[in-house]
Amino acid sequence: MAENRKDWAALASMPKFIKLHRKKKAFLLTLWCLSSIMFYLLPVCAGYAPEFMKAKLLGRLNVCYFFCLFEFAMIWAIALIYTHRSNTYFDPLTKEVLADITKGERA
Repeated sequence: MAENRKDWAALASMPKFIKLHRKKKAFLLTLWCLSSIMFYLLPVCAGYAPEFMKAKLLGRLNVCYFFCLFEFAMIWAIALIYTHRSNTYFDPLTKEVLADITKGERA
């Protein structure tokens, strides 16, 4: 049991792990801010600019309906962007960190 213990302090001080954590946190914070702004913008606009939200754009559909549909599209776009970024950037960095940890355990 004692040989399975990990040195988490050593992991947290690895430069590659710090880089991975910093980049991922910045990326996720950006996506979270964007989605939060869009999420709260709908009720704010509905409350403070009801005439604008009632404006007809296409037949019976108004700005509010299109705003809601845009939010669904934005969430899918965020999911696709995160998946792409994770597969192309974060996963290779994670594999490097794991390789370094494995090398350190064998040494």
